[in-house]
Amino acid sequence: SVLNITNIAANDNQVAINNAISIDLSGQINSETLFGGRLYNGAGGQPELHIGAVLSKGGRGITLLTSTAMEGAVSKIVPQQEEGSVVTIPRTFADIVVTEYGVARLLGKSVRERAQELIKIAHPDFRSSLQKSAEELYYP
Repeated sequence: SVLNITNIAANDNQVAINNAISIDLSGQINSETLFGGRLYNGAGGQPELHIGAVLSKGGRGITLLTSTAMEGAVSKIVPQQEEGSVVTIPRTFADIVVTEYGVARLLGKSVRERAQELIKIAHPDFRSSLQKSAEELYYP
């Protein structure tokens, strides 16, 4: 089967490149829902391809997203996913995330380290509020 994680992972240097709607500071990637649970898109094989690539020898799972939505009014890097949001890629498999502000390398990092990586690639207008949220969530 094309979407068999084992088959995908058997290919050395497998790379999966997918987009996302949002990512939270822990690295949970949502590629399916808007405004909580409002379905926008199906998974379309993204979980299998991404996880297979991460498990592949030398492979990478790359997630692309713009830093903002709604003409800059909201950040697509969020403190936590909204209630009802679908997590397409679990945080334990989040690897490389790219916005127009840079690259965050998340795989194998702690939640605190992931938050800092993601704040660095967030839109500058949202970095201070994301930092405050990270401190409240992960530095009690």
